[in-house]
Amino acid sequence: MTNTLPPAETPSPKPLPPNAGASPLPVPGPAVDHVVAAALAEDAPWGDLTSLALIPEDADATAFLTAREEGIFCGTQVIEAAFRLAGPGAAVISLVRDGERFDAGGILAEISGPARTILAAERVALNLAQRLSGIATLTARFVAETEGTGARIADTRKTTPGLRALERYAVRCGGGFNHRYSLSDAVMAKDNHLAVLAASGADLASALRQAKDGLSHTVHFEVEVDSLEQIEAVLAGGADTVLLDNFSIEDLRRGVEAIGGRALAEASGNVRLDTVAAIAATGVDIISAGALTHSVRALDLGLDIRA
Repeated sequence: MTNTLPPAETPSPKPLPPNAGASPLPVPGPAVDHVVAAALAEDAPWGDLTSLALIPEDADATAFLTAREEGIFCGTQVIEAAFRLAGPGAAVISLVRDGERFDAGGILAEISGPARTILAAERVALNLAQRLSGIATLTARFVAETEGTGARIADTRKTTPGLRALERYAVRCGGGFNHRYSLSDAVMAKDNHLAVLAASGADLASALRQAKDGLSHTVHFEVEVDSLEQIEAVLAGGADTVLLDNFSIEDLRRGVEAIGGRALAEASGNVRLDTVAAIAATGVDIISAGALTHSVRALDLGLDIRA
């Protein structure tokens, strides 16, 4: 299908909200510790040689996590875990909550305790907090562009391997929503699944209905289409959500009209800051954007020890 979305432009960003995500559920502690412990082991497999050589064992320090640009914060759990797991004695005081907006120059957290511990955890804490805050900030910008339309901004499975739970939490901190977490918790028949069915000669509506009838009533059933002509068969097959993939703006409108409230309408493909408002205006219920996690820019944060 030919995509007729407007060309990429440099949009004038709308202001970030003071609080993007409304107290999202945190990531379970063991999952956070697993990621952070692996990152610390990767960064200092045999200890922090520089600090062991230069820094006295009994030296204490105070460091400040500082914002070098504005954004939406996400990272309280990973920061606390990094300094806790790097060694005993470090105390973290969080000054900004996850999901809260901050300005350039703002102090986001204060860390005090053994200097060796602070230096050992510094890079891991920053790497994770910068990435998660970048995701939360970008998500909040997408949400701001669609304000008033009723469309939800959702992530996809295009996450960094091993970081999915954290990155999806960051999406929630930015005011977005999560799509299915994994291949195991929802049925989502995409173009390749439908291609296999077509190659086998199966009738699409019948194949979908047979699959739906064999599922628990709690399992969500979503089907991707790449043409308007597929919609009726997919609805007849019992889809709870119809994913309109890479549709033009006009065809998105037609798709929403064809679905007519019989299922949720989701738009995906070519979702950018300069296109998302037009996509939302078509009346879709959900806009899923892989860009929230797969190509996000880490926010510029710094950790500085003050003498």
